[in-house]
Amino acid sequence: MLHWKALGAALLFVPSILAAASHASAQPKPFKINLSTQFKRLKRQVADARLPDAELYPGNGQKKGVPLESLRAWKQQWVTGYDWDKEQEKLNAFDHFTVDIEGLNIHFIHQKSKSKDAVPIILLHGWGGSFQQFVPMITPLTQQNGSESTGVAFDVVVPSLPGFLFSSAPKTQNWTIIDTARVLNTLMTEVLGYSKYAIHGTDWGALMGYGMYTTLNPSGTILGASFDFLPFLPPSRADIQSKNITLSPPQQITLQRFEEWSTIGSDYSRLAGNKPNDLGYTLYDNPVGQLAFIGGKYLAWSQAPPSPLYTPNNSTILTAVSLYALTDSVVSTNWIYAANPGPFAPQFVFPGPGTVEDAPPMVFSSFTYSFALWPEDYVKKIGNVVAYRVHGNGGHFAGLDNPDDLVEDIRLLASFF
Repeated sequence: MLHWKALGAALLFVPSILAAASHASAQPKPFKINLSTQFKRLKRQVADARLPDAELYPGNGQKKGVPLESLRAWKQQWVTGYDWDKEQEKLNAFDHFTVDIEGLNIHFIHQKSKSKDAVPIILLHGWGGSFQQFVPMITPLTQQNGSESTGVAFDVVVPSLPGFLFSSAPKTQNWTIIDTARVLNTLMTEVLGYSKYAIHGTDWGALMGYGMYTTLNPSGTILGASFDFLPFLPPSRADIQSKNITLSPPQQITLQRFEEWSTIGSDYSRLAGNKPNDLGYTLYDNPVGQLAFIGGKYLAWSQAPPSPLYTPNNSTILTAVSLYALTDSVVSTNWIYAANPGPFAPQFVFPGPGTVEDAPPMVFSSFTYSFALWPEDYVKKIGNVVAYRVHGNGGHFAGLDNPDDLVEDIRLLASFF
């Protein structure tokens, strides 16, 4: 996730965002996750790690960071009740590949549907997450079903962003999301051979995805886009009220969460942007530290009980953190903040080319327990919105804590192609 200080958002709205040549120099190679040996060492580190005996100042909940009670329960489960080999096997059930693009080794899942009419779609994650946050959605998307669909199925592509997990880090610190967008378009068109495809993006993935949505529009490459996050500064309560916009009860919850997050929850991103090495080296080879720093975000950015993500004995959070820790990603992932300062536009203006009506169809999904709210009236200014959906369940990692609704929203998008 990102901080909200908007410094121009120029990264997203450069007409030549994908104009530079980008070529893949090799064919995709099958890939399997094999980190069992590394996990044995991680498990010893976690077992040897010490935690305070008690909360120094009890009663703060998550306002001052991850609760010690949650961290202790996670730590215990990581050592005694978590089966990495089982989780690794689940991840390896999908078709993983790597390919060289512009000197980067890019990891991705390419799960093809059995349907000959399947629609290609790329799912783009952000910080704190990874390809893992879309795992519950992959198989349903490849199948022809869904209450609001026309029977559409998808060929699903889920890359790891450069510097995340199994994708190599950029060779220059000036690598921006413009560059990543270019590489991902190459993956879809040149490597996988799709002339047209759809996009779903969240967090940083929504920022680069929106740039692709607008810039590639004239070429007809983008069929449509699904977002639950946007590269525009969320409006304040005062601004919303000044426009006489009435929020539903779920949206009121989201707005309150945004106000709280803006006040006490965003410092991590400023630290990552200003001192990526300090933060990265502090957490490097420190799995319990990463569990607190990254795992805590899954608590803060998700739904309270009965959401499965809130429960410390759920292995989802441990798998998310294990993937970061076992791939030594904690330094390189911070640099996405440093290389892309202020990526939010302060005004809701469609950047073109053309008008909003000329753009591909867009579906926006608003999840109650996220911490940023973009009301429908605002979203319609920056995209050809064919549906705006408000969901009472789910948070920032909606692919994990409300995958069913997110899948249905993507199916709905496809009905407008």
